[in-house]
Amino acid sequence: MRKLPALSAMKVFEVVGQTRSFTRAAERLNLTQSAVSRQVRNLEEQLGEPLLIRHHHHLELTPSGAELLATLQQAFHTVELTVRGIMEKANRNRLRINVPPTFAKRWLMPRLASLRATLPDIEISISTDLEDSLAERSLLDCAIRFGDGEWPTLKSRLLMTERHIAVCAAGLLGNGQAGPSIDLSRFTFLHVLSSGDRRYLTWRHWLDAAGLSETDTRGGLEFDLLDMAIEAACDGLGLAVVDRFMVARQLDSGTLVQLLDVEVEGHESYWLVTREEQPESPNVEAFRRWLLAEVAGAADGTALNDAAL
Repeated sequence: MRKLPALSAMKVFEVVGQTRSFTRAAERLNLTQSAVSRQVRNLEEQLGEPLLIRHHHHLELTPSGAELLATLQQAFHTVELTVRGIMEKANRNRLRINVPPTFAKRWLMPRLASLRATLPDIEISISTDLEDSLAERSLLDCAIRFGDGEWPTLKSRLLMTERHIAVCAAGLLGNGQAGPSIDLSRFTFLHVLSSGDRRYLTWRHWLDAAGLSETDTRGGLEFDLLDMAIEAACDGLGLAVVDRFMVARQLDSGTLVQLLDVEVEGHESYWLVTREEQPESPNVEAFRRWLLAEVAGAADGTALNDAAL
């Protein structure tokens, strides 16, 4: 029989090690702070070795504490993967997907009828919480991520790279002219923020490609989601540089019009990501095939039109 400390004490220590705080650990575990502190103290007594250095406002791991934390995290992760696999065997008809909010609304939602028709027997669950990561403990089967494709411990498959175009509401132009003679300076520029005080450089890259580098883009309106910038453009509030794939329906319907014949490839892309250490399930494999077919169709303008029929 293995002589190990109580599993509950080791779980408590893992959370304390992650948070470096008895108070935050107690909140996560729904225990009192004194109960959490006592469990860790008992674990240290059993091991005969201090695991934490207790400062006034924070906790610090000792070398033994850091070693035990790393081992526990790996062990609990392995157990979780096994449990998840057992659970999924009992629910083979469920597919849990996490996608960025704008992608979900602008690209995926218009194609859900096609997805349901392709996978009629699979129960599909879609979330847009950006904190829901495959790399952490979750029940996600796969996710769509926006970036450079480099995520540790994840397998990435390229879906599509952004194609940036400038758009505005058709009514905003007045005379309906969106050609080379348009004066951009009389319009409001709509920007998307990459952080709280920093804009993405999509407007600058597009203006450079259009030969309009001297255009002043200061001022305007800023949004933390591309979806909000698209909505603002649809409402006639100004000009936006957006991903062509995200406004396909609005361009087809005439709600938005493209300014100039200028298209710039973005620096980041959309990727399908899965866990590197796990084989692809039949549901994820079917979803991947559907995704790639839709992306190929979107490139030639057929998939979305077919899905709408």
